[in-house]
Amino acid sequence: MRHRPAAVAFDVIETLFSLEPLKPKFKEAGLAAESLQVWYARTLRDGLALDLTGQFRSFRDVAHSALQGLLAEHGLQTAEGQIDTILNGLSELPAHSDVQPSLELLRSAGISAIALTNGSAQNTRKLFQRAGFEHLVARITSIDQVQRWKPARPVYLQAVLDAGVEPDQLALVAAHAWDIQGAHGAGLTTAWFPRTEKRFSEVMEKPDVKSGTLLEAVQGLLDLPMAG
Repeated sequence: MRHRPAAVAFDVIETLFSLEPLKPKFKEAGLAAESLQVWYARTLRDGLALDLTGQFRSFRDVAHSALQGLLAEHGLQTAEGQIDTILNGLSELPAHSDVQPSLELLRSAGISAIALTNGSAQNTRKLFQRAGFEHLVARITSIDQVQRWKPARPVYLQAVLDAGVEPDQLALVAAHAWDIQGAHGAGLTTAWFPRTEKRFSEVMEKPDVKSGTLLEAVQGLLDLPMAG
């Protein structure tokens, strides 16, 4: 039986902030707009491959290498400055329209929100500052703190430590089934909703809350029975 969480962690990229504005930057570099998702998936794949072999590189380093590889596959010679322009766009992503209402709902319920990201804390802080609701996020937990990539268990346990709660008192909200799988393995309560993924993977552990929108996911966590 899962209970109403004392704190809620949110995945950042795609769950809260959209990658869509990077598509024009990919086109300027000579890549198709659809290459954006290929690049992002490869970045996650390569980061996880490093993690599984006992190595760590930052999100930006891995994303840089994945983009270089993608450009080379298409026979494109792109200046280093243009690659940096694309990667710098990661600190300028817009928040989805349902993010602020969801964070405000948690705030009104007296529950703290934290961001849990494969990116850097600095870049993530910039995203919340640009969106105008940094005050609604109590903490940012980055993989840089433990030098492991999600969905490795230590990343979620670091979020637990940062939130100052027990694992079963922290919930993760994510639009990625693989992230839900990692959080479940660390003992967290989980909530999933569709964003780019339209169907939850049948091979992953089912989320404790499954809803149609981010706001409904947060409300679903609040509707869980109180502990004790």
